[in-house]
Amino acid sequence: MQLTITHKTSYAYDMQVDFALQKLRLRPLSNPMQQVDDWQIDISGGQIEASYLDHYGNHTDLVSVTPGATAVEITARGQVTTHDKAGVLGMVYGRAPLWHFAQPTPLTASGAGVRDFARSLGKMKDLLTSLHDLSNAIRDALPYRTGVTGADTTAEQAVRIGAGVCQDHAQIFIAALRTRAVAARYVSGYLMINDITDQDAAHAWAEAHVDGLGWVGFDISNGVAPDEKYVRVAIGPDASCAAPVKGMRKGPSSETLIVSLQVQQ
Repeated sequence: MQLTITHKTSYAYDMQVDFALQKLRLRPLSNPMQQVDDWQIDISGGQIEASYLDHYGNHTDLVSVTPGATAVEITARGQVTTHDKAGVLGMVYGRAPLWHFAQPTPLTASGAGVRDFARSLGKMKDLLTSLHDLSNAIRDALPYRTGVTGADTTAEQAVRIGAGVCQDHAQIFIAALRTRAVAARYVSGYLMINDITDQDAAHAWAEAHVDGLGWVGFDISNGVAPDEKYVRVAIGPDASCAAPVKGMRKGPSSETLIVSLQVQQ
C-alpha cells in the first residue's frame, strides 16, 4: 500500500524570537515494513543547520529559527509504500544494545500501578501470548481519552489517572515489560485511519523484543499489530526520545502550536 502523508507543525510567537532550536524526527527510513519512495521537509521561518542519524538510528534534523521571527512552519511530506508483516519488524538492530531497552527511564519508571499490569504477563511461558494479554489489559483499564495527560506524563501517572492516549498506553506497556527484563521501545509514526483523512497528531505504539522473531509491534490503543496502514518514523526508550518535534528557545515569548496531519492511500 502506498501512503501519502502531509504533516504540518506551526508555531506562532507573541513576540520576536531571539533564538530557538528545533530537533526534528520527521523523516521515515526504509526497513522490512516500508519503503520510502519520496520525502521532503520544508521550513518557513527557519532553516536546517544539520542532519544526522542519532544513536537510535533516527534521521534527525536540527532547525534554527530565524532571529526575529514570530512564526515557524515545518512541513514534512512524501510517499511511503508499506507492507503487512503482522507487526514483525524482525531482527533489525542498531547501535543501542538490547539491554538498553530493558532499562527504566524517568517516563517509564515502574510503581505499584505498572507492577499490577506486569502481573498480567504471568510466567511468560509463551511470550507473544503474554504480550497480547498485557496489551489488552492496558486498553481495558485505560480508555482512550484526550486532554487528561500531557507530553511529560509518566507511565505511572497515567495509570493513576485511569485514561490516556497512545503515548500513555505505549509507555505503560514498555514500563511493565521492563519490570520483567524484557527489551521494549517506543515508536512514533503515522497511521492511516479508514474514512478519516485529517488528523491532529501523529501516532505511537510499542515494540517488544521476542527471541527468534526480533522486534514485534503492538498498537495498544487499537488492539492490533501494526500493518500496512502504519509508517514507522522514530524509535526510543520512551516518548521523549522519539518525539517528532522537540526544541528550546531563549527569551520571554510564549508560543501557540497547531499540528495538522493528513494520511491517505
